[in-house]
Amino acid sequence: MNKYGSALRAAFPITLPICAAFLFLGISYGLYMTGRGFAPLYPICTSALVFAGSMEFVLVSLLLGPFDPLNAFFMALTVNSRHLFYGLSMLEKYKDTGLKKLYLIFGMCDESFAINCSVKIPAGIDKGWFMTFVTFLNQCYWVTGVTTGALVGSRLDFDAKGLDFALTALFLAIFAAQWQGEENHGPSLLGLALPFFCLLLWGPKAFLPPSLALLLALFVCAFYYRRQRS
Repeated sequence: MNKYGSALRAAFPITLPICAAFLFLGISYGLYMTGRGFAPLYPICTSALVFAGSMEFVLVSLLLGPFDPLNAFFMALTVNSRHLFYGLSMLEKYKDTGLKKLYLIFGMCDESFAINCSVKIPAGIDKGWFMTFVTFLNQCYWVTGVTTGALVGSRLDFDAKGLDFALTALFLAIFAAQWQGEENHGPSLLGLALPFFCLLLWGPKAFLPPSLALLLALFVCAFYYRRQRS
């Protein structure tokens, strides 16, 4: 029990900044979804089972639109394709974590990835349980925020127009935090330049798939190049 308690105590203070952000964004999502006519059960379930903040905002319009599972699949794959990069980056980190790896893969959001990828785990703390508690706490913050927003929104005559700005704010906040924490801004600048080039070439409705494909190809090439060098 001491092993679990030590890992939880080490993970909790590191995730507190995420708590503040997730509570605000989660409440916004809960209010947004109930404001579009959904019962509170919908956002509560999606927050726990989907647990992909950006995709959950997109999911609202997909649920309100015509039934099109193929489009929903490709939309989810496109919006969350950055997790391909995360997964490759965490191959070594998640090694030897046993069955916890299944939950770590399911619960890996941007913020959990940023912490588990970069933080120096204190001496004597079990690596697998530390990363598991980071992931679990972040999910709890999100579910708590969404549940609060959904329950409050279901009791108010609330106009959700404009609340989808939270999705844009989420990505801007993630990019700003990444920019401040990195020594080499080359990958971030490349991540801006390539989509902008694809936007000019293919237009706003079709630029996302080719830009993500190009970024993925460059990342895979760089990954294998570094492995061969080492």
